[in-house]
Amino acid sequence: MKYIEQVFTFKYDFWRYLVGSFIIIIASQIMQVPFVLAIIYKEGFGALASGDSSKLLGVLEPNLNLFLLLLPFAVCLPLLFFIVKKLHGQSVKALTTARKNIDWKRIFFSFFLWAGITTVLVLIDVKLSPESYVWNFKLVPFLILFFIGIIMVPIQTSLEEYIFRGYLMQGFGALFLNKWAPLLLTSLIFGGLHAFNPEVYKLGYGIMVYYIGTGLFLGILTLMDDGLELSLGFHAANNLITALLVTADWTAFQTHSIYKDVSTPALGWDVFMPVFVVFPILLLIFSKVYNWNNWMERLTGTIEKPIIVDKISETNAP
Repeated sequence: MKYIEQVFTFKYDFWRYLVGSFIIIIASQIMQVPFVLAIIYKEGFGALASGDSSKLLGVLEPNLNLFLLLLPFAVCLPLLFFIVKKLHGQSVKALTTARKNIDWKRIFFSFFLWAGITTVLVLIDVKLSPESYVWNFKLVPFLILFFIGIIMVPIQTSLEEYIFRGYLMQGFGALFLNKWAPLLLTSLIFGGLHAFNPEVYKLGYGIMVYYIGTGLFLGILTLMDDGLELSLGFHAANNLITALLVTADWTAFQTHSIYKDVSTPALGWDVFMPVFVVFPILLLIFSKVYNWNNWMERLTGTIEKPIIVDKISETNAP
């Protein structure tokens, strides 16, 4: 059974997805309270009035800042699994993949592939534009960052994948009975939520091409591969390697990274190249490794409810 289609063996009424999403949103807002209280304790209530979110993210010690920023994800990921189990009667495995078991080899292959490419690209840019970077490495703060990062960053990225490429992808698929609508909607919502990132404040809304394009790329990975494994690995590598290698005063992750980008923020080719060059090459690589075919059907085809659905879920009976 295909990744989206398998949702019909569970409770898939769309109101359940609305309720589940609402619970996650409320929980994530509540879990931001420790970060807000820490800002108030350090700078007072006036600090919250700033329109520049990058300044707020620079108030606290970077490792504490990162930990508090990621804390909501550590609470909401198990909460999402609980919602899926209790509200939908669905297993984490079925939310993750259409395979008999979660394919950890796929996760690690995607992780190390993108981690390696990202590292090489960053080091090349440092070599070509040394004036844009300063050496920021301090052993003890970096080690603390490393341990926070390897534990909590994959939790953060996994929650985003399970919500957008998993929960909502399946929910929209069951609602619209096609694949292109959930692919586009989840990409737009994913990109739209990044509009609150400090990078948008500094670079303008043109960077939304990158965020929406990344969501589209991850959605294509999920639909073509019938599971989240590749997107889980990619997303974790993307955020973790970035947090460890490069920071800047105007980014969401302000960390004790190895390098600090001190260049003037500008919307340039480096924003659009991943979407229009790198991601298509990665899709080609994955397609060769995993023998993908029927691209149009997998990405834009219709979805049919199995005949057994009416016996399984009375709430979805016509």
